Amino acid sequence: MSVPDVETTLDPAIADRLKRTPDGLVAAIVQERETGDVLMLGWMDDEALHRTLTTGRATYWSRSRREYWVKGATSGHFQHVHTVALDCDGDALLVTVDQVGAACHTGTHTCFSTELPVALSLEAK
Repeated sequence: MSVPDVETTLDPAIADRLKRTPDGLVAAIVQERETGDVLMLGWMDDEALHRTLTTGRATYWSRSRREYWVKGATSGHFQHVHTVALDCDGDALLVTVDQVGAACHTGTHTCFSTELPVALSLEAK
C-alpha cells in the first residue's frame, strides 16, 4: 500500500537524499524541544515533508487512513515544528517540536510510555 502519486514541490536536493521504504515513506521521529522527550513516530512522504517544512506544522501520512494529517487538526494537540534533521543515511527524520497537549492518540504525553524489561550487559552494570 504505497502513498498516492502526489505532485510535490519538495526541494529536489532534499528529495534526492531521502531513502524511502518500498511504499514511499520515511520514518519521522518526533522529539519535544523543551524536554528532549521522544514523543512519537510518524511517517512522511515527500509531500508531507514539504508541507511540514513550509508550514511549520507537523504533517504526516496516515498508513491506516491513507491520507495526510496535520498533528492536532482534530485533537488540538498541535506540534509546532522547530527543526527537521535528516539522519546520515537519509532514511529517518528527526522532527523537533513544541508540543501543545498530548502527543499520543491515547492522550499521553509520549507514545513511548511502556518500558520493556532489559537484561543489563556486564558493561552496563
